[in-house]
Amino acid sequence: MCHRESENACPRYVMPFAAAPAQLSQLRRAVRDQLGSWGASAVVEEAELVATELGANVIKHVGRDAAASLVLELREGLVRLEVHDRSCVLPAALAEACADGDECGRGMHLIAAMAHDWGSARTATGKVIWYEFSLKPDGCEGRTGRVAAVLSVYGQRGSAPGFDLAALDATVTDVITDLLHWLAAQGGDPDGALGRAQMHYEAEAV
Repeated sequence: MCHRESENACPRYVMPFAAAPAQLSQLRRAVRDQLGSWGASAVVEEAELVATELGANVIKHVGRDAAASLVLELREGLVRLEVHDRSCVLPAALAEACADGDECGRGMHLIAAMAHDWGSARTATGKVIWYEFSLKPDGCEGRTGRVAAVLSVYGQRGSAPGFDLAALDATVTDVITDLLHWLAAQGGDPDGALGRAQMHYEAEAV
């Protein structure tokens, strides 16, 4: 049963859940509804993706129907999203256990690149993984920083002097392809996402 804590300085929402594929859409809905009620809709899409990825990781690495909790906090200029579970294995160890190119490692890094900050820690009952999203507009400079973080996952540096434009173009294509495959695996609409991205790009490039 979810509950809200509003007496503290930071509004807080807690939703216990059993890790199962059917629960992922409920996590997204909870994130969307709660952030909307806080007036933090600007980061809903990113937060929904993170909640889905973390929920899927609990299913994969802790176990189907494992007990977990989603926590949302509204802080000054930030939204913090946490997922708690009963495994003590932190994400770095999980990523090292994955084969090269496995989505379980790359997906975490791609999602991390969308966030303002993220981290993990062991707790008395297992671990918590948290992400923070800035509610302050960051403009082109913020987009550039996120792109650099994503490209670093693929071993590319887009702003280094003398970089190979052809190699960078191929890497960007790989990033987009991986994201579309990841979105489809979560039950999303790759064609719709690609179309919206094109519209956003054309509108902002004017």
